[in-house]
Amino acid sequence: MKTIWVGIHPRPTGTRILATAGAEMTLLKARLAAEPRHPRALSSLLEALALWHGAPVRAALAVGAGEEPSCDTKLFHESFTDFGPTPLYSVEYVSDHRRRRHRDGLDGLGDFRDLRQLLLFEVAR
Repeated sequence: MKTIWVGIHPRPTGTRILATAGAEMTLLKARLAAEPRHPRALSSLLEALALWHGAPVRAALAVGAGEEPSCDTKLFHESFTDFGPTPLYSVEYVSDHRRRRHRDGLDGLGDFRDLRQLLLFEVAR
């Protein structure tokens, strides 16, 4: 496994997270609270994925498509002030506009196809 790709899509109703190893292998799907309760929660999650799988994590944080990157939640924005590339993970802001959908073959947690496309088209480039 070379790289783990993680898509993070915060919304007022909750945050969706999808972690994949390549286009076909889903490692983690989660629906979490709209905001993390601690500023290091997301960085700890990304570090844990990198350590668990022994591979670096490249994450995409879905933000509004305006001139300035913005998230729906204040705490997410505050959490990413110190997010630079580390040996374990990197986080990039990407636009959250809709793209063509793809079926991932996993059921039970809802629709994550748009987040998968975000990973494939924005982070993997």
